[in-house]
Amino acid sequence: MPEQSSHPRSLRAMDSVLGATTELLSEGGLPAATVDAISARSGVSKATIYKHWPCRTAIAAEAFGKQMAAAIPLPDKGDAASDLAEQVRRVSSFYAGPQGTIFAQLLAASVADPAASPYFREYFLDKRREAVAELWQRALDRGEVKPEISAETATDVLFGPLIFRLMTGHPPLTTEEADKISSAALGGLLAD
Repeated sequence: MPEQSSHPRSLRAMDSVLGATTELLSEGGLPAATVDAISARSGVSKATIYKHWPCRTAIAAEAFGKQMAAAIPLPDKGDAASDLAEQVRRVSSFYAGPQGTIFAQLLAASVADPAASPYFREYFLDKRREAVAELWQRALDRGEVKPEISAETATDVLFGPLIFRLMTGHPPLTTEEADKISSAALGGLLAD
């Protein structure tokens, strides 16, 4: 994981690297986010970059995780079915856009690069799972979902199909398809 430093210059450098990486990912996906390009765009030396991250995929995973967290706020419609269905729609829409390609590139790269995997899990997967766990806990507190089902299982059931469809390209990620997924999943997750 990145070397933690509270030194203001180090924090500014890390923020600059993450900002430059976000821009490069938006412009050309993971292939555009090379360490050379990140260094040139951020003004941070490659030596400093490598002091904080082991590889470009690790930087990209952290930057992308922060971007997705900001792009997909948690809904609060007042009931589990509405909140969870809306979150599935939001994630599906995010994956259906250019960010979906970047996610697929990061997922594939993280599988192939053991140094990047912990970053992808911590900054992307874990953060997304924590967000859904918050929705799940709200639903549990209101007695709207089956208490024997964990937030982890609910997350897999609701969002796993989106990732599968993104990676296979079949069927498309549309609002209608997202609603079908959440409807089928919620039938088994909601309390009677």
